[in-house]
Amino acid sequence: MRGVISVLRNSSHSRRLLLTVGLAAAALVSSLPAGPPARAAAAVSVPPRPMTAAEIRTDAWLDAQRRGAVAADRFFRDLPKGGDLHNHLSGAVRTEYLIQLAADDGLCIDATMTAVAPPCGPGKRPAADALTDAAFRQAVVRAWSMQDFPQGESGHDHFFATFGKFGAATAHRGKMLADVAHTVAEQNQTYLETMVTPASDGAKKLAADVGWDPDLAALHRKLLAGGRLDQLVADSKQEADTADREFRTTARCASADPDPGCRITVRWISQVSRNSAPERVFTQIALGLRLAERDQRFVAVNLVQPEDGEISLRDYRLHMRMLDYLHGVYPRAHITLHAGELVPGLVKPEDLTFHINDAVRTGQAERIGHGVDLVHEDDWRGLARDMARRQVAVEVPLTSNAQILQVEGKEHPFPVYRAYGVPVVLSTDDPGVSRGDIGQEYERAARTYALGYAELKDLARASLEYAFLPGRSLWRTDPVRKGFRLVEECRMPQSARCERLLAQSPKALLEWRQEQSFRTFEARYAG
Repeated sequence: MRGVISVLRNSSHSRRLLLTVGLAAAALVSSLPAGPPARAAAAVSVPPRPMTAAEIRTDAWLDAQRRGAVAADRFFRDLPKGGDLHNHLSGAVRTEYLIQLAADDGLCIDATMTAVAPPCGPGKRPAADALTDAAFRQAVVRAWSMQDFPQGESGHDHFFATFGKFGAATAHRGKMLADVAHTVAEQNQTYLETMVTPASDGAKKLAADVGWDPDLAALHRKLLAGGRLDQLVADSKQEADTADREFRTTARCASADPDPGCRITVRWISQVSRNSAPERVFTQIALGLRLAERDQRFVAVNLVQPEDGEISLRDYRLHMRMLDYLHGVYPRAHITLHAGELVPGLVKPEDLTFHINDAVRTGQAERIGHGVDLVHEDDWRGLARDMARRQVAVEVPLTSNAQILQVEGKEHPFPVYRAYGVPVVLSTDDPGVSRGDIGQEYERAARTYALGYAELKDLARASLEYAFLPGRSLWRTDPVRKGFRLVEECRMPQSARCERLLAQSPKALLEWRQEQSFRTFEARYAG
């Protein structure tokens, strides 16, 4: 599955561009929540942009329906939402489907509600029992997700514990992708970047064989010796090939009735286990970056696992130096990092002061995930201004932040980032575990921060603008602060120059198709 999108190039409708101009959406000073972050942001707030007539009518419909839950749900489902850029594949799968996969593989579930290999001896039940026993199924769902939480423990601990409980059921990458892609398509998205761990066992073995060397150049040479790192790249490609075939079979992509998920453009981000020994972290980073330069299906690396873990905290700056060095070796691969997924009380105060800064300025992150502790960073205003200038986007999963960190509403830096002109993209994180979807994230943002339709639209545009897709953008540079203005080639609809850009740039093509979707959407809701 290469994520190729076809366009009916002879259709005048498909070639017509929706020409919209104006400043990017941002939080108004008056809409920012009270408190120190809001007051600090007010001095640099970016003004709202003018709206088209269709946007005004759509905004009026949304405003009138805000209290009508059914209608509002449909609106946020139908809204063209571009891409999901922060998505962990195993955590994105519906819990009910994970139970089905566990049953299909003959797994057992022990007394701690953990999926384990057969046989199902004393204290264990076949996972298949959860398909027919409703009470047992609900117990498994609660253990493997955030449903009906809290249950006497922290959201942080329960959330991260779920992965160990259902981990044995995640052996089929292609089947899981089929489930996730179906949901993505239902939510009117066209693009997905999802995280997996390529050649996990092989990378762990290579790291153990090589051992640690504080000379990063020497350590990299050891990984390359004898072609061992390249063998891991080959193994990772083979895993992806197998997943592609499994996906296409599960989603019936070659049939007369393909699943809507077959239309989604998918790219992989290589996960790095940041709570591991330094040699393993370095090996996984090197593998992920090398893979991204050799296989177009892979685009980036990301450090995962709790940022407040013992090793994560101890080695954080070391990890950033690893990324800085390897970025110099593999400059064409992208880097996005979980950074600032922390709050006071979870870690020592000093650990709140530098993680985002180091991710951006040392770790070469082009995007960061979460960024919740922004206002605790040293010189956070300067950092925010620098992120805006460099167009370092923030992947914001509002539901995940509320569940794991209990940060939401006026305590969340979402409006502060926007006020400073930092690109923000709404994301799901682990929607299977969270029991949500991307529509829920847009609805939550709209309700919590009083966002209008134009602001939601530009957030959706940003999700493709800051995707790791090849090719030029449909938009001029710095669209969040300067407005989503079409590039010169596409200011004239149906021009040959615009046609050439769309033919040559996968990014511009997806953005162009999104504009067409907005046109259809606004016709439906604007009347």
